[in-house]
Formats: sequence, structure tokens, C-alpha cells
Amino acid sequence: MIFFLIPVYNETANLKNLYGELTAWQSVQNIHYVFSDDGSKDRSKELITELFSGRLYTVLGDGINRGPGAAFNTGFQWILKNSKPEDIVVTLEADCTSDLKILNIMLGLQSMGYDLVLASVYAQGGGFEKTSFFRKFISAAANFMFRFLFDVKVLTLSSFYRVYSVSLLNRIQEKYNGIITEPGFVCMLEVLVRSIHCNAQVIEVPMQLHSSKRVGQSNMNVVKTTIQYFKYLLKGKSSQ
Repeated sequence: MIFFLIPVYNETANLKNLYGELTAWQSVQNIHYVFSDDGSKDRSKELITELFSGRLYTVLGDGINRGPGAAFNTGFQWILKNSKPEDIVVTLEADCTSDLKILNIMLGLQSMGYDLVLASVYAQGGGFEKTSFFRKFISAAANFMFRFLFDVKVLTLSSFYRVYSVSLLNRIQEKYNGIITEPGFVCMLEVLVRSIHCNAQVIEVPMQLHSSKRVGQSNMNVVKTTIQYFKYLLKGKSSQ
């Protein structure tokens, strides 16, 4: 089974396009779409039901906005209770910026034994399209600094677009009694560091980030997220 775990927050404008991309890609039958709603104020949950009613899907969430980390953790915990060790989890954005053209490559690498496959804008061949200089600068600087401080041998630390083995998620759960504790966007760094400390085999696949495919603005506040990264560092999470 392949579980698609997709955090959602006010994505009504993007969900129809996301549905089209997911169903156009779908090349296997055993797919379960898991949407973890982070307290959307629009019709996101209702629209998911309308669009995916003919497919295997689950919508999670209690209506409270806690942040993407909390949404991911809710989804991971649900999947761990409803999956087998040989299953796979694909995480991606709901705003259509995850390039599904590279998903078969990512899944192929996972089948070769990699526990975690990252879509990377910093790997050779990856990059940004129509992204502001300020955001690219902040992203590059943060990735460089945290690679050095955490001694992480990968280029992209914060991408949502990943392929996990359920067996890896089980190891993280057992070692840390949970997958994610950080509620904000720093959650992706946290789970990456935890994966590496669980001896995960990690590889990156280059991806072009097409921000123009997103309808509306990103839900990420760059300044707030930068502060969260520094708080994460000061809390000494690198000792995990």
C-alpha cells in the first residue's frame, strides 16, 4: 500500500488541480490518500470529500490550527496504526508545487532499499522557478547552516515532498515515542534528523520547484519559520 499524506490548510483553490495531478499519475491500485487538515477555515474538507469520494481516502483533523508539524504527526500516527511494515508513505504539499513527474524515480529508489527519499531543489538538476530572491536566500542560508550544525549529509532539509518506508517510521516511533514534536515548518528538519539517528538510508532526487502552479500565497511565514529554526537549534535538538 502507498499512503499519500497531505497536510491541508485553506487549500480550496488548489485541491481540484491536486486531484487532477494525483489521479493522472496514479499507476498503481493500492493507494490510500490521507489528508490531515490543520483547521482550514474554507471548504477544504468538504471539497476533498467531493473530489475523492470514489477513491480510498481519509480526512483527519479536529478543526484546530496547530501548524504543519502537528498535521503531519497526526497523519503519521494514523498511518502507523493502519499500515504494514512493507508499506510506503509519500508526503507532499497540497498546493501542487510537488512535481509528481519524479515520483516514480523516488519510489524506484525506495524499492532499492532507501528508507527515505527526498525531493531536492539543491541537488544537481534541481532549482526554483518564480520564487523571490529573499525566500531563496533564506532557504539556502538555513539549509547550509543546519547541514553544518547538525552534520547532515544531505542538501535539502525542509522539503515536504518525501518518500518514507513505514519500517523507518516505526523505528523513529519506537526510539523517540513519537515522530514529530515541532508544530511548525521546522518539523521536516526534526524528522530528517531523527531518521538519520535511526540509521536511515537517505538519498535525494533533484526537483524543480514550480511556485507558479500554486494558486494563492504560500502558508509559510518566512520570518516566523526562521525564528522557529533558531529556537529548534537552541533547544539542543541536535543531541537527539
